[in-house]
Order: sequence, then C-alpha cells, then structure tokens
Amino acid sequence: MADLIPPGPDLDRLFRDCRFTAWRLETRRAYGVAEEDRPYREWLAGRDPGIGWFVPWLELVRAETAKGKRMERVRLVDDPPSDYLRWELWGTPYNLAAGEDIRYLPRGHPVVRELPAEDFWLFDSAAVARLRFDGDRFAGAELLRGAEEVVRAARARDAAWHHALPYTRYLSTLIR
Repeated sequence: MADLIPPGPDLDRLFRDCRFTAWRLETRRAYGVAEEDRPYREWLAGRDPGIGWFVPWLELVRAETAKGKRMERVRLVDDPPSDYLRWELWGTPYNLAAGEDIRYLPRGHPVVRELPAEDFWLFDSAAVARLRFDGDRFAGAELLRGAEEVVRAARARDAAWHHALPYTRYLSTLIR
C-alpha cells in the first residue's frame, strides 16, 4: 500500500499540480469530514449552516477551473437519497457556481455493478488518489500511478459519466 496523504494541504496540492482534469467517483452514502460536522448537524436541524466551512474548497475549485482545468464528479445516489446526500444536494449549487461539474448516477443503474466500490479521484488520467476511511471518517488518500489502476479508474469515469445525470436533471427525477 502506498503512503497515505492526509486531508489538508498535501491533498489539495494534487488539484493544483494536475494539468487538465480532476475527476471523482463518490460511492458512499455518507462521509465523515470534521469541517462538515457542525454545519451538517445545523442543516439536519433545519437551520442554515452558512458556507464558511465550504469556502476553502470552493476557492480551490474556482482557482483551478479558472486556469482551464476541469473538475468533475459523479455521485452514486439511492432512491430516496440519504440525509447526507440531500445535504450534498443542498451544497451542489455552490460547487457548480465555482466551476465544478457534479452529476448523479442512481445506485440501481446497471452500470454501477461495473464500477469500483471505493471512492477515488483521477488526475489527468495519470494518477489515482484512492480515498481511505477510518470507519465513516475520511482518513486521506493513497496515490497510485500504476497503469492498471489508472486504466480501471478511467474506464469507471467513462462509464459513470456517460450515464450520470446533471444536477438539475437529477433534481427533476426527485419531484414525483
């Protein structure tokens, strides 16, 4: 196993150092991220959590997409979405405004069976940052550059992206 890159500046550097694209597959129903704990609880209680906690990520996305890079992700979603996924849907307009393209793929779609079970970022189709968790808490990423891992991630990206729904189209499926 490769060394674990902890959350923070070293992990953020992967986004700054890539030249063209950063693409993510999100497979989990919930994420334990320390910076989100308080705002998530506030949101669950029906209060506006504000976006102060979110600003560092949004600024990173804005800065990197302004350089012409693409930042994209596909989220696997349940029907109905989990509380955490509804929280992510609440925040998605901020991601989109910063330049990140986030799409949604129903977990029941047949292509999901072909996707890796773990979350990852694919950078420039050259490196995979496989995300690691300690229980439900995000622990960091394992950076992999082997051809097999990269090709596997690129195939997953192509399949997931082809079938995933843009944000507004996905929202329209929730209104029944």
